[in-house]
Amino acid sequence: MTSRNQLAGLVAAEGAHPVPLDLLDPDDAADLLARRLGADRVAAEPEALAEIVRACAGLPLALVIVAARAATRPGHSLAALAAELRQARGGLDPFSGADPATDVRAVFSWSYRSLTGPAGRLFRLLGLHPGADLAVPAAASLAGMPPARVRPLLAELARARLLAEQAPGRYAFHDLLRAYAAELAGEVDAGPARSAALHRLLDHYLHTAYAADAQLNPHRDQIVRTPARPGVTVDELADQRRALAWFAAEHATLLAVVEHAAGAGCDTHTWQLAWAVTTYLDRQGHWHDWAGVQDLALRAARGLGRRTDEADAHRGLARAYARLGRFVDAHVNYWRALDIFREIGDLLGEANTHRNLAFMCGTQGHQRDALYHARKALDLYRAGGHQVGEANALNNVGWYHAQNGEYREALEYCEQALALLREIDHRPGVAATLDSLGYVHHRLGNQREAVVSFQQALEMFRAAGDRSHEAGTLTRLGDAHHAAGEREWARRAWRQALVLLEELDQPEADEVRGKLAGLVG
Repeated sequence: MTSRNQLAGLVAAEGAHPVPLDLLDPDDAADLLARRLGADRVAAEPEALAEIVRACAGLPLALVIVAARAATRPGHSLAALAAELRQARGGLDPFSGADPATDVRAVFSWSYRSLTGPAGRLFRLLGLHPGADLAVPAAASLAGMPPARVRPLLAELARARLLAEQAPGRYAFHDLLRAYAAELAGEVDAGPARSAALHRLLDHYLHTAYAADAQLNPHRDQIVRTPARPGVTVDELADQRRALAWFAAEHATLLAVVEHAAGAGCDTHTWQLAWAVTTYLDRQGHWHDWAGVQDLALRAARGLGRRTDEADAHRGLARAYARLGRFVDAHVNYWRALDIFREIGDLLGEANTHRNLAFMCGTQGHQRDALYHARKALDLYRAGGHQVGEANALNNVGWYHAQNGEYREALEYCEQALALLREIDHRPGVAATLDSLGYVHHRLGNQREAVVSFQQALEMFRAAGDRSHEAGTLTRLGDAHHAAGEREWARRAWRQALVLLEELDQPEADEVRGKLAGLVG
């Protein structure tokens, strides 16, 4: 027996054995079409075949409907059929027909009509969610209900095969079901109700991402968020580990939510969400994603006419471009940010931008220019009485002195920075300064001190999920071990660094490969 329902009663009463039938993966979907249309016809248009498979979302019913349409039009190319599906933009019209048994809307409606009223309303609102999956708090925010009341409704939808619980507390449905739910929401739910649900959803992701960012970067200068609407559930993230886990689980969804907010004209949510995901995307090395959301943030800030936010979005976009090696684009955006910050008299914005310019110049090998910008940032932080900025800038000045071979000056500045950063308990800054001190001690020939500093920094970077800095510290740790004659320890550190650098697609990977090659024999 097959059914869209789980038939739990049959399992309990008759001892039946349930065999869940999931969506088809791309290979199985392609095989189904090949059996219906002939292997030669399918093999002749591989790109069109792949597009058709994606449009059908792995749903066997959708695949056989499309196959039937192609079979009855043998003179038409698969590319033409793929174009029809593309023009439908995820809608259900290409999968409708006169026979209810092979009409996707009709088949979905059989399950939908079996729902209770509250579960039906939740299903419709889920069509407003732009991501591939969601957790209970997001669903609760959409519905404007407490999580305890939403969980039974999600379970009802899962039993009706309108949702799939792909992990405990995390639900997904394929694109065609989402399109059906969105159609129903447009027909049944009033416009203001849909708008309110969408804003609650955006508030959920904004306020939870903000809380998660505060765990990862507690000393970051905060923004004034748009207040959360009644009925919004915000995840409780008690520590850095939980914050990282939440960001990792919601990564793709957050990108989709930012894009959806921008498309819906929700400019305030757009730039604030982009701000909230910055620390995570940067530390994890998701710099293409970071550039994408920052571009949307810049457009949103311009739309709002908020000069400070526009300048900060220019600066954020420049930082992402610098990480990607797009230095010309980064330069343009940094200097546009500086112009605006100077125009509005924002000393902190100027200081932050000079500090970022120092990083970019250092990355390009312009160490004297980097030292200039680091000193400029230090002066501006001090003028503005910004202790956290001053502490980090002290480390930056020390680091660029070291890059210029001025190790005694570097040691002096970095030790000042470390004392101040420990006093204010700024862990990311402490980690960065320990890394700087490790480098200085290594260059001064103090390999034992260097190894200890690098290992302490490494532990803190790993706890913070900062993969980029972890890779750099591992590389320098390997250098210190190698200088101390500890070849095997150097090999271990460089191998770990190489894995991260390759994952991050960084050019420094070639340098580390060369170091490892030099250890052969």
